[in-house]
This record gives sequence, structure tokens and C-alpha cells, in this order.
Amino acid sequence: MIINLSETNSLVGDWMSEIRDAEVQTDRMRFRRNLERLGEVAAYEISKTLTYVDNEVQTPLGTANCRVIRQQPILATILRAGLALHQGLVNYFDKADHAYISAYRKHNRDGTFEISLEYVSCPPLDEQVLILSDPMLATGASMVKTIDHLVEFGKPAHIHIVTAIACTIGIEYVQRHADANISIWAGDIDDELTAKGYIVPGLGDAGDLAFGTKVQQ
Repeated sequence: MIINLSETNSLVGDWMSEIRDAEVQTDRMRFRRNLERLGEVAAYEISKTLTYVDNEVQTPLGTANCRVIRQQPILATILRAGLALHQGLVNYFDKADHAYISAYRKHNRDGTFEISLEYVSCPPLDEQVLILSDPMLATGASMVKTIDHLVEFGKPAHIHIVTAIACTIGIEYVQRHADANISIWAGDIDDELTAKGYIVPGLGDAGDLAFGTKVQQ
């Protein structure tokens, strides 16, 4: 299942406009907050797909029957770029356990790159709903490598990928190569990918825009 959150008229369109805008991007705090809000909307939409049970609670005036999530999802993010998006998910799934993955592009002198994954911290995942956030789904290679490492901690019942911008090429790559039941929730979807693996028109480097420039490795 692929969900483009910009396809319907909602505030997501406003936030995506600011996230993409090169002038607005200079406000680092605003950029992070817009990613966070996107994560909140994605969390709310994903919550509609989860399983619920009846729960009886005592109010000051009587007893109320409520519907509550049967089991909290596991929230995972790819460091460092995914932190703001992850925070939006945390704001809504505030009782969830967390997983963190260090995955990045290790660039070569000829302009090519490899996906380097050096750190994974994860709770047991067997039969859990996993929500994995990363602001850009470009080639899909880092996402598939991340999922391959995460499933070593158990096979999730379902994986929800949350991203600000996804490229159709990356979506197709994940669908072909990830051995899991997957839904992708994107703030928007672009069709073009450059030879160096950057989404066009995209938004640039989300990690740098959120947290500052870094030395390329």
C-alpha cells in the first residue's frame, strides 16, 4: 500500500511546500517542526490501521467504555536525518518502544556510494507493527538494507515506512527487495532520480537542513 499524503486537500500540502522551499529551509527550526508535524499526521493515519480492544475506565462520575490500541507499535528511525520525523511519531505513539539505526551513504571518489550500516539498537520485533521513518526514500537501497538488519530481531507483522518525499524508483525497489509486508506513507512522491541518487525536485539533504552540514565520508 502506497499513500501520498499530499493527494488530498489538507495541511500536509502547506507543510510540504515549506519543507521544499529553499528560502524557508534556511529556518532550521521551522524545517524540523514541519517534519515533526508530518510525522504526527502519519501517526494518526497509521493508527486507523491498528487493532483495538475495549477498555473500561472509571471516571469521577461513572464507568466509560473506550477503545484502545491492543499493542503499541515499535518506532524506528534512521539516524540522524530521521530524528525530527521520528519525534512526530513519538508525540502520538508516546508509549511505544524504539529502535535506532545508523545507515548512511559512504561516498567514493568516483561519485558512487555504498550504504554503510554501523549501529542498530532494537527491541524484539516478532509479530510487532514496526513504523520506520526516514525523510527521503530515494534509491531504496538504504531502506532495504535497514529492513534486512531489523528483521534479524524478529519478523514484524507489518512495516509502515514514513517519509517526507519518496521517489517512485525507490518505492519500486523496496517493493521488490524487502521481504516483509510493507506500507509506505509519503508526504509527497517525485518521479525523477539523478545519477548520484538524489530526488528531483526533492528538497535537498534533509539531515543537513535539519541539523547542519557534515563532512562527507
